[in-house]
Amino acid sequence: MPLGTLDRTPPPFFRQGPSAFTRLIVFSALALFLMVADRRLSVTEPLRAVIATALHPVQQVLLMPVQAISAAGQYLQGLAAARAAEAQARRQLADQAVRLSRLDLLEQENARLRELLQLRSTVSTRTLTAEVLYDRPDPYTRKVVIDRGLTQGVVPGSPVIDPTGVIGQVTRVYPLTSEVTLLVDKDAVIPVLNTRTQVRGLAYGDPQRAGLELRFMPTNADVREGDTLATSGVDGVYPAGLPVAVVSRVERRADSAFARILLEPVGQLDSARHVLVLEPVGHALPPPPEPASEALPRSQRRSANGR
Repeated sequence: MPLGTLDRTPPPFFRQGPSAFTRLIVFSALALFLMVADRRLSVTEPLRAVIATALHPVQQVLLMPVQAISAAGQYLQGLAAARAAEAQARRQLADQAVRLSRLDLLEQENARLRELLQLRSTVSTRTLTAEVLYDRPDPYTRKVVIDRGLTQGVVPGSPVIDPTGVIGQVTRVYPLTSEVTLLVDKDAVIPVLNTRTQVRGLAYGDPQRAGLELRFMPTNADVREGDTLATSGVDGVYPAGLPVAVVSRVERRADSAFARILLEPVGQLDSARHVLVLEPVGHALPPPPEPASEALPRSQRRSANGR
């Protein structure tokens, strides 16, 4: 065979294409082009949608064990919470039944005592619903403004309560609004009665801890944590029996003749939105009887004075 007819091309194993650097440049440029095109023209969006649609059943199948475990955990938690709520409801129902029976006995005893002592019935006071408009901007006082005033019959000194207890007292009245001083204000004072021991005292506002303090109680006074304090009704302003506060801490110091008794108000002082304004008890009381000398006509009083 002549030498000129021989195939001098290398076999496929030894064939060489473009250099590695050239291929790096080409594929890098292609990748950059695809990224820019996808960003600007969203050319791969249909492909992504097709792939996501095809993989959706697979994703659902893979998520089934996780969803089943989560559903089982939620079921068990809900079952435990329902059982706890049922037990608590049963306890509350039993407590309410006991309180109701005690209340009936107390009401019967109270009626008998009033009949024996010939006491007049409890004075009924007028009430007026009101809405809290805003808090006073003064940071050194604890006061709120309500949307009732002189035109609605509000008078200074009117007690203000919410569904849970006493929250304050009207201290300033305007034609359409009124200013209420809360129990925790530094100038607030309210006479209270310990419902357990029937001992009266004075509760002063303590704005630093947003509570009250029962002052001037002897160190050996029978006061315990958890005692409930209500209005005593001896001041002629607050009706008797309105919840005021609960004793939170009692400090008895040897270097002081008085105990330091801290109280927590039962009323929602910071969150009350709708309140009830009561007429002061003194406004509902009948006027005191006139002396015998003043009940006589003027001519008879002169003759009596002359004698």
